[in-house]
Amino acid sequence: MIKKSSFSRRQFISTVGKSAAVTAMAAPFIHCGQGRFRQVMRRDFGRIPFSVTTMGLGGQASIQWTPDDVDPVSIILKAYETGINYFDTSNLYGPSQMNYGKAFRRLGLVPGVAGYTEKQRRSIFLTTKTALRWGKGGEEIEGVRNWTNGPEGSHAVDDLKRTLSQVFGDGKGNYADDAYVDMILIHTLSSMAEVDVLYRGLRDTRPDMESIGALAALRDYRDGTNLTGLNPNEEKRVRHIGFSGHYSPAVMMEMIQRDEENLIDGMLVAINANDKLYFNMQHNVIPVAKAKNMGVIAMKVFADGAMYSKGSHWSRNPEHVVRTVGSPELPFKPLIRYALTTPGIDNAIIGIGQISDDPQQCQLQQNLAAAQTEADALTPADRKEIEALTAGVKDGNTNYFQMEKQSMTPPQNTMIAKTRRDEKAVVQLTWHTAFAGDAPLQSYEIYRNNEKIDAVEHRPQTGKKPFQYEDMVEQAGKHHYRIVTVDAKNRRAESEELAIVTGIS
Repeated sequence: MIKKSSFSRRQFISTVGKSAAVTAMAAPFIHCGQGRFRQVMRRDFGRIPFSVTTMGLGGQASIQWTPDDVDPVSIILKAYETGINYFDTSNLYGPSQMNYGKAFRRLGLVPGVAGYTEKQRRSIFLTTKTALRWGKGGEEIEGVRNWTNGPEGSHAVDDLKRTLSQVFGDGKGNYADDAYVDMILIHTLSSMAEVDVLYRGLRDTRPDMESIGALAALRDYRDGTNLTGLNPNEEKRVRHIGFSGHYSPAVMMEMIQRDEENLIDGMLVAINANDKLYFNMQHNVIPVAKAKNMGVIAMKVFADGAMYSKGSHWSRNPEHVVRTVGSPELPFKPLIRYALTTPGIDNAIIGIGQISDDPQQCQLQQNLAAAQTEADALTPADRKEIEALTAGVKDGNTNYFQMEKQSMTPPQNTMIAKTRRDEKAVVQLTWHTAFAGDAPLQSYEIYRNNEKIDAVEHRPQTGKKPFQYEDMVEQAGKHHYRIVTVDAKNRRAESEELAIVTGIS
């Protein structure tokens, strides 16, 4: 039964590239064979009960911007045949979802199509995306962007149903009764205002609310509930909800920290070897996501092709698709390994420009071979060599999608208060996480009257509850406190001075 839905390349020379570690990663090409690997490497996927291949197939490149001589369906089929089990697409990716629909029919992954089995469907993980921030209603708000390829006025659930129709239905709004997506990501999150909208109506949700954010609406379609009034048939059409971000680690951290009910299971994050040249993801948002046991997917491993022939700008047409396997100046393998050895990364999605019967020229096979990488395969020294290798590409201006570099900050939102306990004055200091520069945060040192009295170990702040420190003060009078962020390179960033008077109340 079918259900109707409601809705200028620059070369560079690097002496680092001649080092033993990088040379070992650069060559030779790996022959992957014509079919599946005997055993494609997999990793745990946070709290998501799925063992995910270290490489996933990206839904852009030639699957979205298809050159005339490329068959996008054959790329998807080859990815499946070689053992990849994670597939990425989006409502913003033009024909990408329709191309998946064609391939999935041939693979028996569409309910109601000959050869379909639920076991086979559950062997793969399909993630789509929506860039619509509202689940219902909504108004224009500065900093809130709503992007869709669907009808004007669409909401997040319309995008979900559009995916179901294009991948598992007729592409005209219809889809099979038991069609579902494994995860939907709220895509390209970049402002605090968007976080505000997404969480609107999540608590105390009622159908009579005029405006509801996307999270509450998508939760109904995950749980089979109708708290929003937007799921009258109580359908279950999505198994997991997540979000993606290229731009601001601070915004992405806020998105995670507000999630009191662990609704967000996954995060897609931009990460490559030039990450530390910008406000970096690897020492800021990724540790927070992993502390909440989220599944974390890497994207922009090649900076959307800007590491190679494409300019530092968003891709818009087939001419922007990179169809080579690395380059003589910059081998591809270390870039993939860098992403997959970034602590907290579970897998990496990579867009494919072309496939070939010659394994050495086949992007898909070569990238998948490079992705057969253990999480601890590179030492810190290896990773620094790769960073040096890529830092000169386009003068380091590859990550056009990422915020400019920010040094380590002091703790955020520092506050001071006092109370009494057992007839003694107690000074209470609270603060929110600092942001890391190019090294991990290590601790917060506590100073009273210019003397260090203690240190608090840094840990990823997974919620809105602040760090807290209590100081039992025996001497009455005015006291001055500072909280100092310390990173792994022993650099410091001091908070403003906090003053308080203690004494007999």
